[in-house]
Amino acid sequence: MKIADVRGMTPDQLEDELGKLKKEQFNLRFQKASGQLENTARVRVVRRSIAQVKTVIAQKTAAK
Repeated sequence: MKIADVRGMTPDQLEDELGKLKKEQFNLRFQKASGQLENTARVRVVRRSIAQVKTVIAQKTAAK
């Protein structure tokens, strides 16, 4: 996901996206533990996306 897309979201959309990403991160960790994870690079991408979403949420709340 591009950072421009994240910045264009509303706070509610950001919270929903954060929830989806955290679920995906959990599933990826579970797959890794059970030895079923095929795309190991996805773990890094999801972790960075979570950080981006959290950063934008913090910026939007600080701007109020």
